[in-house]
Amino acid sequence: MTISPPHGRLLGAAGFVSNFDRFSIAPMLVLIGSAFGVPLGTAALAASAYTLGYGLAQPAWGMASDRFGRVRVMRLSLAASAVGAFASAAAPGVTTLIVARGFTGVCFAAAIAGSLTYVGDTVAPDGRQRALGTLMTAFALGTALATVVAGALAHWVSWRLVFALPGLLAGYLTLALRRLPEPELAPRESGALCTVLRSRWQWYVMGVALLEGGVLLGCFTYLPPALESLGAAPATAGAVAALYGVAAMGGAQVVRRLAGRLGPVALIVAGGAQLTLAYAVAALHPSPATLGLSALLLGGGWAFLHSTVQAWATLLVPTARATGVAFFGVALYLGSALGTGLGAESAQQGQFQGLFGVAAVISVPLTALAAHGRRRYGTGGPPRREGSRRAADPLPSDPRADGPARRR
Repeated sequence: MTISPPHGRLLGAAGFVSNFDRFSIAPMLVLIGSAFGVPLGTAALAASAYTLGYGLAQPAWGMASDRFGRVRVMRLSLAASAVGAFASAAAPGVTTLIVARGFTGVCFAAAIAGSLTYVGDTVAPDGRQRALGTLMTAFALGTALATVVAGALAHWVSWRLVFALPGLLAGYLTLALRRLPEPELAPRESGALCTVLRSRWQWYVMGVALLEGGVLLGCFTYLPPALESLGAAPATAGAVAALYGVAAMGGAQVVRRLAGRLGPVALIVAGGAQLTLAYAVAALHPSPATLGLSALLLGGGWAFLHSTVQAWATLLVPTARATGVAFFGVALYLGSALGTGLGAESAQQGQFQGLFGVAAVISVPLTALAAHGRRRYGTGGPPRREGSRRAADPLPSDPRADGPARRR
């Protein structure tokens, strides 16, 4: 089964608005801190609360999706997200804003995970990375527009308007997703949570995602403030940070073309190399030009490294796919929140070079662990058919579902 263009656009739009909401805060942190009279580190707690809520809510949404259906849960989460977005826009103080952003992160947590799970349910594994590449393009567009629009609107109009825009889009999608057909849920012998937690490879991939979230997402939050510390206006910082989204979009298209020729290990190594170089450049010689180059390299690293690990996550537990993908998200965004929180003190003191230097160092073992694990997991064997299960997915009783591929 394949996803029709209209349905693919709806899935992409759900991820688009989620990424727009999540990434829009980075170029506004300095302005928000000034508006409420608090230091940058305190304002950054709004970003940390969002990513922490986004990550921790993933299992609840995933288990609900495995039980009640993908589309129904996505629509519910988007409706609640609209409420959180409007509450963020109306926040009277920084404490209220932090709480509102945390709630919004909890609600938006089902959008991207639900889209990925829908692809996992409806696209065979050999075409899944290409389908995910299409979604990644839409997600990256949300990231790119978020930093550009947020920087410009926050500078020329108000940062409150930036938070309200995703609320309007989420409300629209709550209604529009009614046109998306609900895929048939795969049968399972025990609860989704137990099924997922018994998988050794699920835990391994979650460890990789934790590191990736801390390095790639957590440290990226401080790229716009680093630019502003060099004298750039919020609009300029947002525009430069938007290069991340542009590179992620372009990289997603490249990955779609290379996925059939290069193996997942090669894609992971290529992405990890870009990630390491991005932070090394930012640490060694920070300037608007080099930080712009870092944003481009980070976007490419996201497209190559993250999309490949993400595609891997959809293969691990096919009979509880939404819950498995949700736990992958938990690790990713918990890592992001930890990375943002641990870097807050250095950023507040203006020590961005040290912060990016640490990120460059951690990128090396992250790449090694991801590449080594994906090589050992393997690509699986020939399709098998049994009942209503997907033909090309490894069955829970098959060692490929929870261990290295058998040697033929």
